[in-house]
Amino acid sequence: MDCLFCKIIDREIPAEIVHEDDEVLAFKDLNPQAPTHVLIVPKRHIATLNDIQEDGDLALVGRLQFTAAKLAKQAGFAEDGYRVVMNCNEQGGQTVYHIHMHLMGGRRFTWPAG
Repeated sequence: MDCLFCKIIDREIPAEIVHEDDEVLAFKDLNPQAPTHVLIVPKRHIATLNDIQEDGDLALVGRLQFTAAKLAKQAGFAEDGYRVVMNCNEQGGQTVYHIHMHLMGGRRFTWPAG
């Protein structure tokens, strides 16, 4: 498979890893949009949000959310606030087709997003 995130998970491409467990890997974004910008990915390849299956992926996607909250607490900005984003397909801004969550914090965010 020619997936950038799968290669990071398999350690074929280096990344600054900030969290790892049996199902999830989190690493710093190479093009940060905030003082803290971490990508949280499942270790199992799922291309887009549209590919999530009700009978097997819901707990995994919940684990991504739990990991985001845990990392926000560890970074010290959970109480002040942070942004969590998942993009889906081209018009949604997805550029790597392996679901992932952006955890961004350490600054004020505005709405609407770009």
